[in-house]
Amino acid sequence: MTRLLLVCAGGAVGSGARYLLAVWAARQFGTTFPYGTLLVNVSGCFLLALLVQVGTVLSPDLRLALATGLLGGFTTYSTFNYETTAYAREGAWLAATANAAITLLACFGAGLLGAAAGRLISSH
Repeated sequence: MTRLLLVCAGGAVGSGARYLLAVWAARQFGTTFPYGTLLVNVSGCFLLALLVQVGTVLSPDLRLALATGLLGGFTTYSTFNYETTAYAREGAWLAATANAAITLLACFGAGLLGAAAGRLISSH
């Protein structure tokens, strides 16, 4: 039961952080492209990869709260999918393709960077 509560608490914090970042991104960059979702997913990929690399120094409960709870609540594949398919439904195929390609490449790159940063931190 404790682990479930840790995941739920982390998820609540992650969801709140996702909302705040999305609002900030809309104010900074506008709403013509889903910048908030992109920032959330790229930073979440970086942080999860970093956490996996340095996670051995954390307790299993803390790793669960951060990875499954916080980052699970923070990142959002469903919103990415909704925004991309909305572009497709509107016939905006360039925007749909750009969103999918940018998200895939940026998240992959962020994951590689996060893992590298985690290995660097762990080796010291």
